[in-house]
Amino acid sequence: MARRANVLVPATTANLGAGFDSLGLALDLYNGFEFELGSDGFSVTGEGEMELAASRGRLVYRAWNAAYAYAGRTTPPVRLHIRSQVPVGRGLGSSATAVIAGLYAANHLGDLGLEPSQLLSLATGIEGHPDNVAPALLGGLVVTASQGNEGELDYVVLDSPRELDIVLVVPAFELSTAKARSVLPDLVPHSHAVFNVGKVALFTAAWIKREWALLGRAMDDRLHQPFRAPLVPGMEGVLSTARKVGALGAALSGAGPSVVALTIENPDDIGKAMKNAFAAHGVECKIIQARPARWGAHLAR
Repeated sequence: MARRANVLVPATTANLGAGFDSLGLALDLYNGFEFELGSDGFSVTGEGEMELAASRGRLVYRAWNAAYAYAGRTTPPVRLHIRSQVPVGRGLGSSATAVIAGLYAANHLGDLGLEPSQLLSLATGIEGHPDNVAPALLGGLVVTASQGNEGELDYVVLDSPRELDIVLVVPAFELSTAKARSVLPDLVPHSHAVFNVGKVALFTAAWIKREWALLGRAMDDRLHQPFRAPLVPGMEGVLSTARKVGALGAALSGAGPSVVALTIENPDDIGKAMKNAFAAHGVECKIIQARPARWGAHLAR
């Protein structure tokens, strides 16, 4: 049995506009998690080092323990080191990488024999929603839907276009998922629900058919972005700027505050224009360019 595992888990961008809690895309930006059985210990280096050090790997260990408990096995001690590249609290799935890393490593090192569907169910139970954990585990663009029973999900993984570029504009402030969810209404107009159903169906079809013009129009949303806009100064201007300078479409990334734009050309110009649009509202940010990641969680070679 292996004693060590170096697990890589991709960042994600979720929702992509209309696909609230149901669409998520893996990005080729990875957090690394090094596990060693037999002793306790925790360390971290890289992006968000202070925040992650303060958490002491809480989510990773919670997921690690959950996998062993699900399999009916005693949890062994493990030493953990995190090499972070994913900004923390910016809507890029940092917490999802931690959850998936703990589950994936436990399944591998403990030889637990859990299937991807079981890991995804456990991850959703910990994270609270599947849109980030699904692509972090499985890679690609993942469409998820509840079966109606707690913890039971249907999902489909779609390959990602090689020609697609992802432009992320990441503000210097954090926005917790809990805060971003607290501003959402309990009820929405039926017309808004119908609008989003049509848009997310169109997005999925356009993604498969590579219908770029339709893909951008399918990223409009009425269920969450209008309510979160006050939490992200300049968000609406950044979204419109991205489209004006050539992006296929743009959306709040996950719960925010980062904004994601999809494009097949001029990612540099799009990123600079979005950054300037944020700056006009006094928001300092950085640009990250990425590509869709084909692979989800995996062992480093």
